[in-house]
Amino acid sequence: MTMRRVAVIDIGKSNAKLALVDIEELAELSVRKVPNRPLRTGPYPHHDVEALWTFILDSLAELSRQHGIDAISVTAHGATAVLLGENGSSLALPVLDYEHDGPDDLRSDYEAVRPPFAETGSPSLPLGLNLGAQLYWQSRTFPEDFAAARAILMYPQYWAFRLTGVAASEATSLGCHTDLWNPEAGGFSSLVERMRWQQLFPPLRAAGDVLGPILPEIADRTGLDPATPVLCGIHDSNASLFPHLLWRQPPFAVVSTGTWVVSMAVGGKKVALDPARDTLVNVNALGEPVPSARFMGGREYEILMAEHSTDWNEADIQAVLAEGIMLLPSVQRGCGPFPNSASRWVAPRELSPGERTVASAFYLALMTATCLDLIGAAGVILVEGPFAENGVYIDMLEAATARPVIAQTGQATGTSVGAALLVKRLRPAGPSEGLRQSRADEEWNVYAEKWRTSGSRRLGQ
Repeated sequence: MTMRRVAVIDIGKSNAKLALVDIEELAELSVRKVPNRPLRTGPYPHHDVEALWTFILDSLAELSRQHGIDAISVTAHGATAVLLGENGSSLALPVLDYEHDGPDDLRSDYEAVRPPFAETGSPSLPLGLNLGAQLYWQSRTFPEDFAAARAILMYPQYWAFRLTGVAASEATSLGCHTDLWNPEAGGFSSLVERMRWQQLFPPLRAAGDVLGPILPEIADRTGLDPATPVLCGIHDSNASLFPHLLWRQPPFAVVSTGTWVVSMAVGGKKVALDPARDTLVNVNALGEPVPSARFMGGREYEILMAEHSTDWNEADIQAVLAEGIMLLPSVQRGCGPFPNSASRWVAPRELSPGERTVASAFYLALMTATCLDLIGAAGVILVEGPFAENGVYIDMLEAATARPVIAQTGQATGTSVGAALLVKRLRPAGPSEGLRQSRADEEWNVYAEKWRTSGSRRLGQ
């Protein structure tokens, strides 16, 4: 069976989509989207998996009728697991939203049992951003419900399970600041053994493994061929990284932008990662450790641009540079390279909407450059996702890093294409690309250095 048209279920933190990807053309043929809003009912905020499931089935049916589907792949955000109940179809507990602060109630108890950063490459993060903290809190707060769980599935593998009935574990999601994985050893961390959770995790499979065909009831509901294969699935940032692992020689860095801006260094300089600044070790689709750093850039952009125009012109850029108008970190506290600093504007007067937009883009670029420095990134920088469309962001990132930056503005890469490419056993040719002409000059470099100096002073705030 030729697998050319791959339906990718892409569950992001803010939005969910289903994209039909042509892996020969490296293009999305059709896309369906829906907001992903947690429910506030029940014992804690949780993901509305049944609404998402309806969206997935409806979208598969529509895309199958319109184009045909050869295979299904799945990608999803991290810090999320599903506790399957007694019969394997129900949930033992709702799927916790990682922004819930419940796990912080038991933070001191959890810190006493979690493995060190040297073992897991996973920093201690607030809320439920460490998946181990979520599971610990659920097991202590809802002991009877947790005891009824028969399996723990990472989020991409949960959707693959609903499609196939086959349960699996997978390393890119397990290795995403969970405290559950040892990247160097390529196996579960000591926390899993200490908490006696080993038997709850299904067998480990590779992201590109075919778990099985769709269940008969899925074929009936969607009109898909009953033999349609479903892949195991992959963490979303690693889906963005995967095409570059196929096409490029290191060193290079990939910046995946969305709700989170995740910077990943491949073949960079050896540096000591600082867990206090939201650096971590991810695990890529080949099972290899990847030094990474992140901040909640997409969320910050939403906050900064709320009820403000995003239009700007060259005069706005010149005013921001000439007057040293800056936004200092951090808009979203508790994560990123300046987790304890409260954001502050440096401005001699009230800003125009255009000046605010430019200064905000500079801020996001300089936060990204800081993340890249922290992980020892070297070589070309590839920016994917929404920020790739922001020319001011791209130019300041290039000025701040003094390295070429390629904005991946087409459909040839990104989470959906990366997840779709898992079906290929051969390395396809990469897309043609060129460097854009940057407007950055020495004045931009001076601005970046001044921001860095001001930012470093705020580390302890």
